[in-house]
Formats: sequence, C-alpha cells, structure tokens
Amino acid sequence: MPLCFGSCSLVVLGNLTEFDRGVSWLSENLTFDVDARVNLFECNIRLLGGLISAHILAKDYSSQNKDGVYQNQLLHLAENLGSRFLPAFETPTGLPYAWINLKYGVMENETTETSTSGCGSLILEMGALSRLTGDPRYEAAALRALRKLWSMRSSLNLVGSTLDVLSGNWIEYSSGIGAGVDSFYEYLIKAYILFGSDEYWDMFHSAYLAVQKYFRHGPWYHEADIRTGEATHWQLTSLQAFWPGVQTLLGDVAAANLSHREFYNVWQRFGVLPERYLLDYGILHPTEKYYPLRPEFAESTFYLYQATKDPWYLEVGESIIGSLNYYTKVEGGFASIRDVSTMNLEDHQHSFFLSETCKYLFLLYDDSFLRNKNYIFTTEGHPLPVMSTWHEKTPRLDVPTNWTVVKDGNQPIRASALSSKVCPETIFRQNVGSPWESACHIPDVFPSHRCRADDDCGIESVTCKRRTCSMAGYCGLWLAVY
Repeated sequence: MPLCFGSCSLVVLGNLTEFDRGVSWLSENLTFDVDARVNLFECNIRLLGGLISAHILAKDYSSQNKDGVYQNQLLHLAENLGSRFLPAFETPTGLPYAWINLKYGVMENETTETSTSGCGSLILEMGALSRLTGDPRYEAAALRALRKLWSMRSSLNLVGSTLDVLSGNWIEYSSGIGAGVDSFYEYLIKAYILFGSDEYWDMFHSAYLAVQKYFRHGPWYHEADIRTGEATHWQLTSLQAFWPGVQTLLGDVAAANLSHREFYNVWQRFGVLPERYLLDYGILHPTEKYYPLRPEFAESTFYLYQATKDPWYLEVGESIIGSLNYYTKVEGGFASIRDVSTMNLEDHQHSFFLSETCKYLFLLYDDSFLRNKNYIFTTEGHPLPVMSTWHEKTPRLDVPTNWTVVKDGNQPIRASALSSKVCPETIFRQNVGSPWESACHIPDVFPSHRCRADDDCGIESVTCKRRTCSMAGYCGLWLAVY
C-alpha cells in the first residue's frame, strides 16, 4: 500500500477506519535500514512527505491518538528517514546528490548530476520535519541548497534544468516549466505560504516574471536558453499542466485559465494528455506518446474551480473521469497508456495516480476535507497545514519597490497583484470589480496612455514586460522586438 494513498488520501475520502489500519501497519512494519539506492527527490516527496502528512492527520483524525495508542510513530519514522538524507547534502556547494543509499549514504563514484527540481524541491517536507521535531538540520540543509541554486540563476533570472552538485555549474542551459524544473517554481510560492519568509516570495516574484517574459508565447510555454532567452524547444509537456494551478494559487487567474483551456483542447483531441506534443509541428512527439495517468491537469482544474466556482471546470473534471474510465480502467485498477494514438495500455499504475490524480478529482466535487481548514498540497499531493506557529513572522503587506500607497478614489493603482500579494479575482470584487487583468499588470498612470517619462508607464498584462514612454509621448512596448 503506497504511503500517500494509505494516509492522507484515505482521510480526504473520509475512510478513517482504513486510515487507522494504515497507521498501525506502518508503525509496526516500516523500516529504512535497508541496502537500497534511492532517488532523493522521489523519496522526499513520496515517503518523507507521506509520513509527515500522515502524522499530522493522525493527530487530528486517528482514533488511536484519542486512545493514546498513537505515540508519534510516523514522525519518528520520518525523522529516521530524514537523517538518512543528510549525507547527500555534504558537498562543497551544499547541493545534494540525486541518489543515496539509505543504509550506507553516498556511494563511491555516485553521479554528480541532478536536476533543478531534485535539489530545489525539498524545502516543504524537510522544513516541516524541522518544525515538528525541533531539529533545524533538515530545513537548514534544504534551504542552503535552495539558496545556492538561486544564486546560480542567469542574468535573466532563469535557472537551467540539470547541474553538477560538486562544481555548481549548469549542465543543461535549455529550460522551461516542465520536467526537471517544475516543482522548483511550485515550492517557492508554497514555501512562502507555509513558512511566511519573504525570502521565498522574493525568489518566486523574480522567477515568475522571468518565466512570463521569456518562456511564454500566448497561452503556451516553450523552453529557452537561460543565458539569452532565445527559444530552444517549442513543445507542450504534460508536466507543464501544473502551471495554471500555481498561477491560480498566486491569483493570476486570467493567465491560468488561458493556458488551462489550451491543455483541455489537447486533452479533447487525444482523449488524454500526451506526455509531449510538438507545438511547432502540431503533432505528437515520436517517442513520448504515453500517458502515465499524470495528475497535473486535474490539479489545475481543481485549483481553478476553487478560485472561480465556474461550473465549466466541473465539466472538465467529468471529461477527465470519463476518459480515465473509458481508456484506462482494468480489472486490477487503472493502467498507464503506452501510446495515445492507439490507446494501447501498459501493465503499470503509478502511485501518484492514487495520491494525486484521484485525490484532486475527488476534491473537485467534494471539498469537505478542506472546509474551515487551511492546507497547501505538496507536489505529491500531501496536505500540510498552514499554521501561524510555523511562520517566522507575519508576512509583510507592502513591498519597498511598490510605486504607490493605498488606493483611493482619485489615485490610479500603481502596484501589481503580484507585488501586492493579493488575489486579483477577489480583492475588490464587492465594490469595483477586480482592478488587475493579471498578476503582473500595472496600468499606465493616465487612461489616455500619454506620458512624460517612463515612470508614467506600467507593465503589460500579457507579456509582463515593462512599457516605456515614446518620443511622441505615448506608453507602449517600444523597446521590445518580437
């Protein structure tokens, strides 16, 4: 039984009896003292995250906790696992090895190559472990790696996709928002929400604007060279479907909806979302035609429905469920699709189908688990509670670089939703409607778009690029070449 489904998913479904059984089985049988080489990133998001989330839920929901039977056994297991991660961080850069042996640590001649996600998506689980145990080593190791990774960004505020943990040099300069990088962006904004440190916000703020400027092309996101910003690969990947969810969490609902609808168009064309689709040719990638039951599109659908309550997203959810039942359901569960052009199946079901895909689809129609509670979900779908006691301090409400003060009836808005950290869909809806078109949009000072200097011009809502004042005295994207 996968940790992720045996813990938080059962609570989400309301099956507390099976949850209690899962907690007992794990407490009595699970050990990490095994001679096994594991991927640090995958082990962190699946096992460590699953144990931490299950421990927190056990304290709230398990009858064993009320009876005194549960004595933090899952937290002790999580701490044991986390301690086995620490040798991976013993590098000159603080960037962790991608692989580690749970019993013997880093093996001789271990590969020094890892991904941006692999060393930049550890802070939620390891930070939560430190907050729960009082041992700062886990959060310190993950934060040191994240800071080092951010220091390696290009002059465009972009990060590559693979790197060397010993030298701290990029191996692959072509990057995007898909495989190898995706959860890096996700964890920056979620770490800010979970821990309240402005350091995470500042990193995400810069990274988000860079993504919108250099990777975005209309509703699509291509890959680009982080040194020049020039496009390298024009392709849609199924992992990119997480991005509308992150944008919704941020409050950039308009941009999120635009991309989500394009993903849905591809889903409708093929019946599911192929792993890779070549945008410049309008065809499937010749070798990556599979669909392994990924959750990202369902996740973004859930977030957008939560933000808008637009019933159209419920219809999207019905389409997803219909495709899963029609194409992938087999006697023993649900099977990955080997080729979306033929719908031939593989004899395999990933654990993330239970921990994420099914969970987000369930929550789309029944969110009772979330009512009167405040959770964020890790990249593997494990809920972590947002608590003031975990916040280093109350997040600041203003940004020093903002151009204005509080809005009044005679003053135009001179700050974006992104820099103000507010949701543009809800903040002023009761009075005047949302004043922002997107998270990065900053209107020009004058409705006529006339200007005397660049400071009279704002930031364009679609490309997130700074507008400038022309010699004729009008704001526009005069310095940009497309």
